Amino acid sequence: MYLLKGVIQPYAWGGDSYLQNLLQVPENNGHPSAEYWLGVHPGGPSRVVLGRYASTTLTDLIRSEKGRYLGEKVNALFGGLPYLLKILDVKGMLSIQVHPTLEEAKKGFERENAAGIPLHAANRNYKDPNHKPEVMVALSDFWLLHGFNPALRDILQSMDVFQPLLPILESQGLEGLYRHVMEMPQPEVDEMLAPLAHGILPKYEAGELSRDSADFWAARVLSDAKPDLTNLDRGIFSIYFFNLLHLRPRQAIFQGAGIPHAYLEGQNVELMSNSDNVLRAGLTPKHIDIPELMRHTKFEYVVPEIMENKPSGFLSRYPCPVPDFSIDMLELGAGDAFSLQGDGPELWLQLSGRSDWSGYRTLQCAMGGAVFVLPGEPVTITAVETTVLFRAYVP
Repeated sequence: MYLLKGVIQPYAWGGDSYLQNLLQVPENNGHPSAEYWLGVHPGGPSRVVLGRYASTTLTDLIRSEKGRYLGEKVNALFGGLPYLLKILDVKGMLSIQVHPTLEEAKKGFERENAAGIPLHAANRNYKDPNHKPEVMVALSDFWLLHGFNPALRDILQSMDVFQPLLPILESQGLEGLYRHVMEMPQPEVDEMLAPLAHGILPKYEAGELSRDSADFWAARVLSDAKPDLTNLDRGIFSIYFFNLLHLRPRQAIFQGAGIPHAYLEGQNVELMSNSDNVLRAGLTPKHIDIPELMRHTKFEYVVPEIMENKPSGFLSRYPCPVPDFSIDMLELGAGDAFSLQGDGPELWLQLSGRSDWSGYRTLQCAMGGAVFVLPGEPVTITAVETTVLFRAYVP
């Protein structure tokens, strides 16, 4: 059992106070603080506290003795830590995106390597040979897009600017419709979206639109457009085509391969496979590869399956339909104790409070702290004050 120090990622869409307050660190030199990573991903491996003046990366610790630090099952199945735990502070909208399956990620990674595309090149789609299913648990009111809306036909019918798209949906289905707007020449995108902007921007600027309305998010994008409304972001179509979800704190949702989605605003805990493979469809200045995106998108209507917080004793479980990871939330009142002994490596993140830990050694953890627990280690967590923790592990 060791204390961990994660890595803050300063992406442009991040906030300027949430992660600093949680982690009790100073301002990030004027940069936004978007994500806090705990894991072994090369883009930000965590550091393991070995002593007062000694540390190493979690990557090197595991590599030094895989059987000890991964356990027999996880080592045999994955050969490394298979998940990445994050906290996100979403102030600006993230890109609309899709993640590949494991098989397709391996193929894409090998294909881009063979083509000689540098790993960190701006036009690279596949950063690693892994899939990226993910689950998020809301820590605040959280808005996101998730899968194609079953009411899409009615949405197109009800909006004058989108009615010309209705025959395409009826004759070519979801894939034909999405391909049409993704490949539409930019002047036609501008021609279709400009009337939308004229209709919703005055309401947005007057504070008359709710975050539970697609118009709000479309107007937020359009508010940054050029005055002549040219070169408009075609990601706006997706805001209307997808389910717009408003998750309350402690509600969760899983997003598997092929499901188009985008985070819009709020804070969450996110757990995913140890990957950074993203195929983007809009709302981003980053690389967009429409043919590759279309190949991996599931063109099917999605009825969102929101997981509710249902505690059993101190523990709430959010089961995920993948072998790579699962996530629990532990809530303890002052003086409460919880004991466990897992058979694989576990990452624990303390969201609030203070706690004492006893296992192969003893340590104390406070708000924003993280702990790496070894396979088979018997651990007891005792809350010094009301405490909330998240546990990432292999089920």
